[in-house]
Amino acid sequence: MIRKKVDNIKEALEGVQDGMTFMLGGFGLCGIPENAIAELVNLGIKDITCISNNAGVDDFGLGLLLQKKQIKKMISSYVGENDEFERQMLSGELEVELTPQGTLAEKCRAAKAGFPAIYTPAGYGTEVAEGKETREFNGKMYVLEMAYKADFSFVKAWKGDEAGNLIFKGTARNFNPCMCGAANITVAEVEELVPAGELDPNEIHVPGIFVKRIFQGKNYEKRIEQLTVRSR
Repeated sequence: MIRKKVDNIKEALEGVQDGMTFMLGGFGLCGIPENAIAELVNLGIKDITCISNNAGVDDFGLGLLLQKKQIKKMISSYVGENDEFERQMLSGELEVELTPQGTLAEKCRAAKAGFPAIYTPAGYGTEVAEGKETREFNGKMYVLEMAYKADFSFVKAWKGDEAGNLIFKGTARNFNPCMCGAANITVAEVEELVPAGELDPNEIHVPGIFVKRIFQGKNYEKRIEQLTVRSR
């Protein structure tokens, strides 16, 4: 059994450099790699491209990297909760590539599966399709979208083992699984790390073959992005 466990966050992020492209899992503030993001902030990595469903909020998630102006380009599908993101985009400080949510997921999955590109009907006839190849299949038009190329994928799982097998929980299954194996190096942080063989094989969502490094995360805030409660 190949052991993927690393002892700390510094070892997990070994090799990250300025100008790289990173995939970051999660949906909203759910299932985001909090430890990896915090370490990227501490390292002062700059001029990076981030592929993520969203840009976090001003003081949490990718918003922490935006505050330090470490991100050169954001590739996302939803960015409406981050005022600093809006300011940087409108001022021209930040390059932004907005992508339909399903297309974002499929471009990650294609990279994971080793496919160079996909055809999708999403975005045909809109700005999304400008400059891209289009083709008709069975009377319907599709847009050719290239699979993503990234240096690192940072994902967060509920539970994992030292061989890199992962189990996700709830909404964290949206983008984390399709980003595993979609970059040159996938780093997984988990809430609970167990020895290889302790996980039920029938419950594993992502096998360890897609994970390069895994470590035990800590100090998760697990913020609620929008809290609605019943009036008393």
